Amino acid sequence: MAKRLFDIIFSILGLVALSPLLVGIAVAIRLDSPGRAIFRQERVGRGGLLFRIHKFRTMVANAEDLGGQMTTAADPRVTRVGLFLRRHKLDELPQLLDVLQGTMSLVGPRPQVPSTVALYPPDVREAVLSVRPGITDRASIVFRDEQKLLAKAKNPEQVYVQRIMPRKLRLSVDYAKNRTLWGDVGIIVMTLRALFR
Repeated sequence: MAKRLFDIIFSILGLVALSPLLVGIAVAIRLDSPGRAIFRQERVGRGGLLFRIHKFRTMVANAEDLGGQMTTAADPRVTRVGLFLRRHKLDELPQLLDVLQGTMSLVGPRPQVPSTVALYPPDVREAVLSVRPGITDRASIVFRDEQKLLAKAKNPEQVYVQRIMPRKLRLSVDYAKNRTLWGDVGIIVMTLRALFR
């Protein structure tokens, strides 16, 4: 209950305080390339329930028709504004709406598409999906430059599934089993430090 109240209060404060920035980003996206400013995609939430996540669009409007779901730093589908947004994680800001709505939390394992969740071992899936997915978590901080790492790989999807995903899942399971409100505050502080660094 305390975590949910924390999420509601700070998502409202964030949306209000950042509203000029959100509007500015939306305008920049529309000027940079045709299409909507907000991108929505089906993700897996708590208990395995599907929801549609909000993100700023960072790729060309028909990106899914031009390639797979996985993207790297060198992906030609990423727009100029999108590259900047991804580098500074600003594309994630609309997820404050998902937090307010209750499908996400400020802190929790990052929500994935159904095809990725299907690869989780059953015990890991149960643990990770026992909590609301979040905008940030320890894995987001540790793998902040994930797209750059994948850009160097000959087979980015294989590298992600075999090397990166297992490490992320260990961090996610640890969070699900040992989460506290003060721990969440610590992760938010670490995230902000990483972004401003």
